[in-house]
Amino acid sequence: MRIDSVGTRLVVYLSEDDRSGHHGLDEALLKRARDDGLGGATLWRGIEGYSSAGNLRTSRFPDMGTGLPLVLEFIDAPERIDAFLTVLTALAPGSLVTRESVKMSRGVPHDSAPLDDPA
Repeated sequence: MRIDSVGTRLVVYLSEDDRSGHHGLDEALLKRARDDGLGGATLWRGIEGYSSAGNLRTSRFPDMGTGLPLVLEFIDAPERIDAFLTVLTALAPGSLVTRESVKMSRGVPHDSAPLDDPA
């Protein structure tokens, strides 16, 4: 059996250099999202990119392998993503963020109860 629903994908564009205290901003956002119970997250590391400042970051040259681009993607129900935006604004106020509606499908084992079953 498959369960289909509408969700929101939240994508945050960061750099390895972005910090939150003594930790990477990506690490802080992932921990907070997990603590807040968001459905899922994936961190992607880019091999090359540039930001609005125009500084090229690449892994092709050993001395330029710092500050590579990171893309952090969260997917969950729209209301949960909207609630997490407050946290995101506080932790990463200058980050570029995109949101889009997505169709979510999840397979459910035959012996498990539906997600909305109170049992």
